[in-house]
This record gives sequence, C-alpha cells and structure tokens, in this order.
Amino acid sequence: METEEQLAVNARTEDGRRYLWSTPDGLREAVRGLGPAGNRFLVVQRVPDLPREFAQVWHEEDGDYRLEHRRGTDEFAGTNLDDPDRVARLLAGWARRDDGWDAGTAWEPVPLPPSAPAPALPADVAVRAEDLVRALLRDGYLGIDGLVRETVELMADDGPDSTAPLSAAQARELVERLWVARVAEQRAWTGPTDPERLSRAFTALEREGVVAREDFTCCRSCGTAEIGAEAEDAGGARGFVFFHRQSTRSAAEGHGLSLHYGGFDGSAETTTAVGREVTAALTAAGLSAVWDGDPAKAIELTSLTWHKRLVG
Repeated sequence: METEEQLAVNARTEDGRRYLWSTPDGLREAVRGLGPAGNRFLVVQRVPDLPREFAQVWHEEDGDYRLEHRRGTDEFAGTNLDDPDRVARLLAGWARRDDGWDAGTAWEPVPLPPSAPAPALPADVAVRAEDLVRALLRDGYLGIDGLVRETVELMADDGPDSTAPLSAAQARELVERLWVARVAEQRAWTGPTDPERLSRAFTALEREGVVAREDFTCCRSCGTAEIGAEAEDAGGARGFVFFHRQSTRSAAEGHGLSLHYGGFDGSAETTTAVGREVTAALTAAGLSAVWDGDPAKAIELTSLTWHKRLVG
C-alpha cells in the first residue's frame, strides 16, 4: 500500500490549526477552509524554516485567494487566484521546491519596507546573548519568532534595572544567523534521532489515551498543575506523561531526561499502569528507559544524544 506524500512544511491557519508535515490533501483542506472571520489566512514555512522564506494565503468569503511567497530580503511576489485547489497545488510545489512550480502564474512584486542593520551590540552583551540563543537552539523547541521573543525577555531579566540590553531587531539578526548555522549543522545528523524517537513514543501514547507533552511548562509542579487542562482537550484520557523545560535543558546538556507521569484518578495503581505503558512505548521506539516500577519515581532516559532538529 502506498503512503501519501508528506510535505516538509509547517503550516498554521489564523484559527490555530497546525499542519506539520502535511500531505498535499491537508494543505488543500486548509486552503478550502479559509474565508470565515477568524480564519482568513494560512502561513506556510518549510521544514526546517529559513529566515524570511515563507508562503501565505489570504481569503475572505466571496473574494479571490491572495497567494504570496517570499525568499530572503528582496524577493517577495504575489498573485490573485480564484481556485483554492490551484492555490494548494502551488503551495505543494513551493514546499517541494519543484522546478518551475510558479510558472504560468501572473506574479507581481510585493513592496517591502526599507530595512537597515540593527546597531551592533556591546561585546559583553553579544557574548551573553549568543550563549543564550545557542542553548535555546540546542533545546530545539522554539521557532525563529519564539527565539527572538525569548531572547529579548531573558536578556531583559539579566540586564541592569530590568532594561532590555538588546532590541528585537538586534535579537532577530543574532537568532537568524545562529539558526542558519544550526540548520547547516543538523544536515550531518542521521535519523531518526533520539528526540524523534521520543516524539514517536509520545504519539503512540496519545493514541492509547495517555496525554503526552514535550517541553511542557517551566517545571514539574507547574506541569502537574496544568496537565489536567490538556486532558480535557484530549477527551477520555486515562493518564499523562510529560517533561518540562528544565528537563529539556538537562537533556540538551547531556544529563539525561526525566519523565513525569500519572493517572487522572489519582491512584497509585493507575499511575503504575501508566508508568508501564510509557516505559513500553519508549522501549518500542528504541530508547532505553530506567524505572524500577515505583510510582513515586520519575522515568529516566539516561543515554540520550539530544539532536533535536529545528522545525520553525
């Protein structure tokens, strides 16, 4: 049986739906769903995302579909189309980088605002900011925009009198430069990587009624307090497993990963059963889990190579 093609894209609609590694049919569904208030645009990035490379669609009911694509700092073009299926085909061709994907379409330049380099950072600020961004890139869960916001916020907390020592424009220049370097570095990784094995295990657990969240909240206590809301969205979940951002950083630094789990009925029996399910899913995905069956203890992944591929 043939498997439908998966496109290396990360697409999001205005109403929050995400199409990661979407099929061409998935993109067609997303485009056809545009129009009502609150869901009028779709933004598509390739995986891995590269700075200032994207395609986007805007559509209001009874109007044309405005399709635009951008590459780099000076190439931005758009066109108006009346056929959502044609829009979806163009998006799929763009995602694949097909030769001539945009041929036969009447493109027009989209004006770009003038831009100028951000002021250079003081040497000490540049060193701190670069160390911070490299650490966040190794964690691997934030896209470019998220990295820019996080860098500005964390550097502000680190600065004198909580004054931001760098602007968003300065942070973006730094993030984009280091992002491109990390994307080049990850081309040498042979897959699947350990974080991808972990994601596969979590996906399998979700199918079996265990809410599984990666890089979830800042710490264990916040994760335990907030995982119940995730279960409400999932519906019918028996238990949960997650690791928080401090654990992500531990894994990225080579110290292993702690997984926290439990049952939503609060019983030790259910927690133990969920622990067994999690351990079995991790093992099936090719990871070595350490757990002695005690429901009061975390499940440990001690032998990880944290090559988390960037998505965007």
